[in-house]
Amino acid sequence: MTRTKLVVIGAGMASGRMLEHLTDAAPDAFDITLFNAEPRGNYNRIMLSPVLSGEKTYAEIVTHDEAWYAERGIACRFGERVEGIDRVNRIVRAPDGDVPYDKLVFGTGSDPFIIPLPGHDLDGVIAYRDLEDTERMMAMGTGNRVVVIGGGLLGLEAAAGMAARGADVTVVHLMGHLMERQLDPAAGYLLKTSLEAKGITIRLMANSKAILGEDGKVRALQLEDGEELPCDLLVMAVGIRPSVKLAQAAGLAVGRGIHVDDQLVTSDADILAVGECVEHDGAVFGLVAPLYDQARVAAATLLREDAAFVQRSLSTKLKVTGCDLFSAGDFAEGEGREDIVFRDPARGIYKRLVIEDDRLVGAVMYGDTADGNWFFGLIRDRTDISDMRDNLIFGPAFQGGAQADPLSAVAALPPDAEICGCNGICKGRIVEAIGGGATDLGAVRAVTKASASCGTCTGLVEQLLEVTLGDAYAAPEAAPICGCTDLGHEDVRRLIKAKELKSQPAVWQELGWTTPNGCHVCRPAVNFYLLADWPVEYRDDPQSRFVNERKHANIQKDGTFSVVPRMWGGITNARELRAIADAADKYGVPTVKVTGGQRIDLLGVRGEDLPAIWADLNSAGLVSGHAYSKGLRTVKTCVGTDHCRFGTQDSTGLGIRLEKALWGSWTPHKVKLGVSGCPRNCAEATCKDIGIVCVDSGYQIGVGGAAGMDLKEIERLCEVATEEEAMDVVVAFVQLYRENARYLDRIYKWIAKVGLDWARERVVDDRVERAALVARFELSQSIYRRDPWAEEARKAGRKYAPLADLTLEAAQ
Repeated sequence: MTRTKLVVIGAGMASGRMLEHLTDAAPDAFDITLFNAEPRGNYNRIMLSPVLSGEKTYAEIVTHDEAWYAERGIACRFGERVEGIDRVNRIVRAPDGDVPYDKLVFGTGSDPFIIPLPGHDLDGVIAYRDLEDTERMMAMGTGNRVVVIGGGLLGLEAAAGMAARGADVTVVHLMGHLMERQLDPAAGYLLKTSLEAKGITIRLMANSKAILGEDGKVRALQLEDGEELPCDLLVMAVGIRPSVKLAQAAGLAVGRGIHVDDQLVTSDADILAVGECVEHDGAVFGLVAPLYDQARVAAATLLREDAAFVQRSLSTKLKVTGCDLFSAGDFAEGEGREDIVFRDPARGIYKRLVIEDDRLVGAVMYGDTADGNWFFGLIRDRTDISDMRDNLIFGPAFQGGAQADPLSAVAALPPDAEICGCNGICKGRIVEAIGGGATDLGAVRAVTKASASCGTCTGLVEQLLEVTLGDAYAAPEAAPICGCTDLGHEDVRRLIKAKELKSQPAVWQELGWTTPNGCHVCRPAVNFYLLADWPVEYRDDPQSRFVNERKHANIQKDGTFSVVPRMWGGITNARELRAIADAADKYGVPTVKVTGGQRIDLLGVRGEDLPAIWADLNSAGLVSGHAYSKGLRTVKTCVGTDHCRFGTQDSTGLGIRLEKALWGSWTPHKVKLGVSGCPRNCAEATCKDIGIVCVDSGYQIGVGGAAGMDLKEIERLCEVATEEEAMDVVVAFVQLYRENARYLDRIYKWIAKVGLDWARERVVDDRVERAALVARFELSQSIYRRDPWAEEARKAGRKYAPLADLTLEAAQ
């Protein structure tokens, strides 16, 4: 059989999906050559943002590796840019040799739009489009200043990723609110607030005038009003344009994109086009869902099967790092339209439904997007919502007037409800796959592609598995702690207690570790579990800690270190400040910064100077702030009744007592506290791991807040009348966390697993258990609490302050 010579230009997501369809359906029908200007094959560009923020690696987002192409006999010409197309002789011209074709597919994607501002060609001005751009941005850490032009999804993902790496990031946006194409002003405001909480500066209604440079490198963005925003890197994320130059030079019909018909055929019957380079019926495409539809149709066309590309209504479910967003339909205001709006500022939730003639025509959701697909189905199907009008905003679980079980919303979805927007997979298709034997997430993903792209629908797919299979559904097993064992964290922790394993060798031996001494992944976790469970019998192994904990300082990107003295409750005095200033001068510290936790950070300390600077600070009465540890970091306070006319309780005094009681305790992850003297919350207690808000009647204690990659308000644990009871509850809760949480789980993640009621029963309702927890915590502290700076100073023969004089007596 003669094989069709197929040449594909561009190894992007659309052409990659087309090649999957082709080679699965007819593995021997085509002789395929694949060109790509990038020096690599297909990877999931949607997931570049998690790579930038450090949540994933590039290897984890590769969709087609070398083995995949080899198995399908695809000749890869990566890193080679096609020079031209000879349509008469049907030849693709390329630097390393021409290739004849019978059929040709353009998958050239799009080019980032670069605003032609003066200075746009300076070194340090980049787009955010590919892996090279991402790697350039990944180098922007603490101390670097970055300006992002563009407040759309791509620009905000770039900003959030670089902020997560410690860069000082400013977003400049021309419009009045962020992501104006997807969000209404109210949702845009919530998004702006969340991003600002991550340390990102947002400048709205800001028009860029010029990019300023020095010695050929960018130094600032100048705005229309003359203001300059200094930057070491400037990222333009203002949109994309279909890449059509090659097609245009070949004489194909081109408008905004390459013109195609319903079969994805261009003006040349032997040439097809798919992806972001395509224009179909006047529309161009940037979301992945229609691109995958095009891939399916293009494959069918090449296989001479009947198929047609139909533009369909699209919803947009987005995740700007830590912020869930959904929009669908038309949410513009207009005559004859009404809004249903739900706001819950405390939880950061906003929902707006737009209704016209008893039909839902638009939906915008922020913070809670679980019902987005259901609302989208109502919009797409033009469902009459008059009978459900009163409860519509609360989603499918509340139709009929009563709240159903947590899975009822998924069960209520019709078979044609879209679950995976990226791949256009509906509920019925997934249920069919489950009925055909796909009984876990991996199997459903392999059969249907649902959750295989951006991953935001993974939870829905898992719920469908549970609804469809019922008791037969087996929840995913915990991932192994590392490659040394098949056991997950929970199993290891349970077996350490059950088998009374009190040393690392006992764990390796009794639990069947495949390596004799563990590895860098499992040793820190096992070390912590042993320390927390057996504080008397076990001795901490410093070599099983991360490098920062071994060095008692945070290593910086240039190899120097950050030294942070502890300031109890944010309180200091002239003697301590003088000692810090003297140390900064003596050791040539280049940067002295006030932290968000009310302390002073000495940045840029040389490694060889650490013992000496520790000794000098320690001799002045300062101890380690443990800014590097999986343990107590800070207790942030306001001045409370000491100075503030609104203060209801002594928040400063309570904060100092808590910090002196808890400091030096190792925990599964870092722990930050806040104590605010009144509900005005100047100490930002409501977004801490543990937060106390003082009121006239006593102390409101909350837990599980977060203000980093995720933004989450604390949940109320209890309210107590006295400071002593507040101390006991917090100490007991910390010990409960130490004894039960998975290593590297922050408190909010642990609480989500065990439930707040479970924790409340033990530290609030059961006073006997509370007292036992406090006693176990104090036992551990009596053994392990020590100032590492004093220990290192003592070893080095330098002067150090005795630990008891500094903290233990004051903590009583």
